[in-house]
Amino acid sequence: MKHELKCWPEPYQAILSGEKRFELRKNDRGFEAGDVLYLREWNPDTGYTGRSCEVVVIWELTKFEGLEPGYCVMSVSLPVIIR
Repeated sequence: MKHELKCWPEPYQAILSGEKRFELRKNDRGFEAGDVLYLREWNPDTGYTGRSCEVVVIWELTKFEGLEPGYCVMSVSLPVIIR
């Protein structure tokens, strides 16, 4: 499944550089390994910047002590498509 998500500038750039290889999200979409996250850079002051990329969910962590119920941490690939 493909999910379109907003991503603020600082974490977006960290994903592009390969420094950030995870996403912490409310799991209101039923994220699973193999899903594609279509990340669109979002500036809270000006809206979408026009930059986007896609990453693949490699692994997902849920129901873990210390992780708020309803949230997940996803291990993601390096960006596979950059626009």
